[in-house]
Amino acid sequence: MPTGVILCSNFNINHLDDTPRKHLLESLLASFNLFSTVNFPTRICNNSGTHIDNIYINTEDCNFSIFPLINDISDHEAQIINLTYTFNFISNRFSSFSRKINKESTLKFKKLLSYENWEDVFVDKDVNTLFNNFLNTYLRIFYACFPIRKETKHKNCKPRLTTGIRISCAK
Repeated sequence: MPTGVILCSNFNINHLDDTPRKHLLESLLASFNLFSTVNFPTRICNNSGTHIDNIYINTEDCNFSIFPLINDISDHEAQIINLTYTFNFISNRFSSFSRKINKESTLKFKKLLSYENWEDVFVDKDVNTLFNNFLNTYLRIFYACFPIRKETKHKNCKPRLTTGIRISCAK
C-alpha cells in the first residue's frame, strides 16, 4: 500500500473566499504535494457558512469521496473521507507543476508589493537579517499571487521512430 500524508485541521482561513491568505496556504501546501479535498461549508452558524476546516492529501494513487457529518456537538461539521487506492504499475499519466503568471496576477503582485510596509527591511544592522526579512516578505507575496498549479497529463505511448531510424530499418 502506498504511503501518503493526510493533513486535517481547522485552518481558520475561509476557502469559500478568494483571499491572499487562502492562496498562500494553498501554495505552501502544494509545495509539499498536498491538495485540498473538502469543497463544502464546514462551519454553519446563524444562516451563514464558512469553509475553514479542510483535509489535504498528497497521493495520486488514491480516489476519495468526502462528505460532511452533522454531529450537533459543535458548530463545525465533521468531515468523513473515504480513500480508495488504485495501483497503476505502468502509468500513462504524469504530473507537472507550473505557476500561472498573466497580466492580472502580475498587477496583483505589483499592487501587494506597493502596499507592503518595508520597515523591517531597513531596521536591523545585520545585512543577512535585512536580506532574509526582504526575501520572506517578497516570497510571501509572490506565492500568494502566483500559486503552484498541478496538471496531470497523459503520456503519448507511440513509439519514437525518427526519419533516420526509419530509413535505416528500410535498408
